[in-house]
Amino acid sequence: MRPILLAVAIAIAAPAAAQYGPQPAAPAAVPLRIGVLDAFVLRDAGFTAPNDGKTFALGVDTATVARALEAGGGKGDTIVLGVAGLLVKLPGHPTIIDTGLGPGPGGKLAQSVGAAGMTPDKITDIFISHSHGDHVGGVLDAAGGLAFPKATIHMHAAEWAFLQANPANAKLAAAIAPRVKTFNKAGEILPGLEALPNPGHTPGHSVYRITSRGQHLRTLGDTAHSHILSLGHPEWNVAFDTDKAAGAAARARTLADIAASGERVFAPHFPWPSIGTIVVKGEGFAWVPDAGVKAP
Repeated sequence: MRPILLAVAIAIAAPAAAQYGPQPAAPAAVPLRIGVLDAFVLRDAGFTAPNDGKTFALGVDTATVARALEAGGGKGDTIVLGVAGLLVKLPGHPTIIDTGLGPGPGGKLAQSVGAAGMTPDKITDIFISHSHGDHVGGVLDAAGGLAFPKATIHMHAAEWAFLQANPANAKLAAAIAPRVKTFNKAGEILPGLEALPNPGHTPGHSVYRITSRGQHLRTLGDTAHSHILSLGHPEWNVAFDTDKAAGAAARARTLADIAASGERVFAPHFPWPSIGTIVVKGEGFAWVPDAGVKAP
């Protein structure tokens, strides 16, 4: 989504009372296991965008988009998305992947960390998929200080440069600069956590793979936004992609790779609780929620 502190980032993103999941309104943490690792999906927020051709499926007739939404179980006039983060208890490194909107726009991820039985000062590492406000906003608290004061903040070097280049991010960049640690290529950053750069949505957009005892969970970041539109029609462009062609290519490539691998996926904008697999369906793909990961 758009960079933090821009009001337009929330203009299309009014919190939704009902989601496909349904998305809970209160802070929430849903547990799962990755091999021997404990993890939690962290509720942050939810929002809707109109089917007006300005945000999703750019250049596609809205009637065509409406039919796709309705065929996928949604409403033809509205795209509904959630916002979630992931807490993984890596050995010696309680880690959060993406921090949501932050308290200003109403994000609840920090409270959801508490629902997972953790406190912010226990988090040692944060991994950012990219620097749009609904993924990096939660690194700051309501006072503008560090929400997770002891955490190292990891992101791709190109993404850090992209964040700093936007004047709207000046306060954010200054606040987190002492905690930022960048990487430049694919590889293991922490034992059990591998970075997989996946540019297109933004210059340094990255996804991550968690591995334990032969089990994998791959994060999706904003490679795909809507479980209906992004998967059913990965070629449809999204306004938020800084490079539309590269974003669409990364989406198609990544979805095909995940479908072939059978890996579980954490998709932060997909129906709560955002864990499932991706399968080939026709000329596109489909989302299969993980039946073993359920909200209590």
